[in-house]
Amino acid sequence: MDLESVIYKNSVKDGSWKTVLTLAYQSLGVVYGDLSTSPLYVYKSTFAEDIQHSETNEEIYGVLSFVFWTLTLVPLLKYVFIVLRADDNGEGGTFALYSLLCRHAQVGLLPNVQLADEELTEYTKDGTVPMDKNNVGLGLKSVLENRKVLQRVLLVLALIGTCMVIGDGVLTPAISVFSAVSGLELSMSKEQHRYVEVPVACVILIFLFALQHYGTHRVGFLFAPVVLTWLLCISCIGMYNILHWNPHVYEALSPYYMFKFLKKTQRGGWMSLGGILLCITGSEAMFADLGHFSQLSIKIAFTFLVYPSLILAYMGQAAYLSKHHAIESDYRIGFYVSVPEKIRWPVLAIAILQAVVGSQAIITGTFSIIKQCSAMGCFPKVKIIHTSSKVHGQIYIPEINWCLMLLCLAITIGFRDTKRMGNASGLAVITVMLVTTCLMSLVIVLCWHKSIFLAICFIFFFGSIEALYFSASLIKFLEGAWVPIALSLIFLIVMYVWHYGTLKKYEFDVQNKVSINWLLGLGPTLGIVRVRGIGLIHTELVSGIPAIFSHFVTNLPAFHQVVIFLCVKSVPVPHVRPEERFLVGRVGPKEYRLYRCIARYGYRDFHKDDIEFEKDLICSIAEFIRSDTSESGPGFESFEDDTKMAVIGTSASNSEGIRMCEDDHNNNNSSQIEDSLEVRVVKSPEIVRKRVRFVVPESPQIDLGAREELQELMQAREGGMAFIMGHSYVKAKRGSSWIKKIVINYGYDFLRRNSRGPTYALSVPHASILEVGMVYHV
Repeated sequence: MDLESVIYKNSVKDGSWKTVLTLAYQSLGVVYGDLSTSPLYVYKSTFAEDIQHSETNEEIYGVLSFVFWTLTLVPLLKYVFIVLRADDNGEGGTFALYSLLCRHAQVGLLPNVQLADEELTEYTKDGTVPMDKNNVGLGLKSVLENRKVLQRVLLVLALIGTCMVIGDGVLTPAISVFSAVSGLELSMSKEQHRYVEVPVACVILIFLFALQHYGTHRVGFLFAPVVLTWLLCISCIGMYNILHWNPHVYEALSPYYMFKFLKKTQRGGWMSLGGILLCITGSEAMFADLGHFSQLSIKIAFTFLVYPSLILAYMGQAAYLSKHHAIESDYRIGFYVSVPEKIRWPVLAIAILQAVVGSQAIITGTFSIIKQCSAMGCFPKVKIIHTSSKVHGQIYIPEINWCLMLLCLAITIGFRDTKRMGNASGLAVITVMLVTTCLMSLVIVLCWHKSIFLAICFIFFFGSIEALYFSASLIKFLEGAWVPIALSLIFLIVMYVWHYGTLKKYEFDVQNKVSINWLLGLGPTLGIVRVRGIGLIHTELVSGIPAIFSHFVTNLPAFHQVVIFLCVKSVPVPHVRPEERFLVGRVGPKEYRLYRCIARYGYRDFHKDDIEFEKDLICSIAEFIRSDTSESGPGFESFEDDTKMAVIGTSASNSEGIRMCEDDHNNNNSSQIEDSLEVRVVKSPEIVRKRVRFVVPESPQIDLGAREELQELMQAREGGMAFIMGHSYVKAKRGSSWIKKIVINYGYDFLRRNSRGPTYALSVPHASILEVGMVYHV
């Protein structure tokens, strides 16, 4: 099945109630796994050290009041009613907000941006109105577009949020599984429990990461039932505890109890906020995973099921603790102490499954965001495996998976308690939310064209709440909060060094590209022998001739009959429709047989394997040749070197275009008929000969020159295809600062040598790849 077609069928979300409710049910297992796990460790982390549970119950009531209003204001009000509306063509997350800003204010730092990209369907600014010339937002937009420093600050801000999400991918599995396993403490002595808890948690974590390469679609159907069972379980237990122990616990929902709590506990109460904020761990997933569901389905699931279940669970725990003050040790404030003893073991089993589901969701989200970073030029190329041909977004990255596992095990073994894990996780969570608040305030002004006063109110109200929690988390720096800072700093350095090196390398390519006049001076033969075959030259340039080509022409006695300059680029949209995938044009006159093909992908797009990509590439060139019968026409764009480029779709999306068919025939007779052109292609390393046909539509009729050009393209295809890539050695030029020398000569060079090549060339036989070494002085 063509995954691209699946993506665009699923992107149009049916508005029927049956579909919405089905999506709401499915979102439980993907979106709310992490958020639903928080009752396991919120009270335990909050009462770990800073405050004590007393006979007056002011502490427990104050914590419950903080939990209730935090859940109400942040996930419910901020995310459900405001942030979810800021989707990027149905996609959400930190990069979605940054992508929106890049398109509306031109603040992106992607190097090879073209005017033709703005004609993409998903690039269009739907529903926006022109800004008033006197609008303050227009001045803000102008300032951002003219100040490179502010653009870099915006990029760093987005990268910090992304790095914290990756850090959360390390911390969430550790604290979720460890907290779930901590239920064993009530069935054995504390000495025995200390030697059992960590090994059991580590075994579960190893098992969890070892299963990643199978893909979540194999067990994904269990996720939603597990989360639904867990939510019903904790809400029923909460209701039982409320009715049985303290029916008046609802009074603690009043904000007055927050004031009393802070008045009594003072500094200790402020520091305990780092544990309270864990109740909103996983809220960002509602926005980050928006692309798999619809806004309405996520809103319904949270508002009518997740939110009331969590409130009942926290109220139930508070009701139980309000009547139990004789605490033998701090771990007796945990979740399991409030569970009736008769059902404690079944609840423990469900909790462990729930922890695994919650961890799975954040791991998958980490894979997804690293893929987005790589697509936007902010992370080295890594191996990305699509584990499902039907479900978009189910990916597996081996290197990242094993790094996450080792870091997770190190956190679990090193900390051995939920207190420090909670401090670390809390800082990561609240930092991501602060970044979202900052970016969201810019979206309100630049994308929604609302009053800047409204944006100030938004950032002041929600920013104040989050800053309070952030300060309480940051004060725990030495007690675990240093972990997400250290992890984020490492990932941030990697991302920024890679982005900076990539940008400088592209600038060098632009400055050293070959003039079209040089090419015209060589003539159609390029001054060398043209042999049968296709030379596919990989370049980052979207216009002009790369220096690597002149290097070949001046040093080799022969070159390929057909040459294609291929640029695989990312654009700041989540998806590029298959019918808009390629931009195809000529480099020089027709008789030169030089073509340029730009393959455009969104930051969430699926890259086809080399066989499918090669087929689409050849078909796009053939379709361009067929349609390029006049000097100008619709669908063509003008570029700097006066070449014409046409928008060509993939072969699967263009039913009326040229198609390439393969037949398992061993006939040595190749024929040419009115509606098809046939050649034989030898597939290496197979010995079986396959007959490949370009099937040309009957109308419009193509002229003789285009038919001859198509015949020559197929003959070249029969001769084979060589992938020519530059093996670059990037060095800082003389006179550069010592910081730049360290970044380029050591940092970027190390990342480049240990990263993957272009996606389409991963499976190409080594005999078909030709690498040319070049030194870049940037």
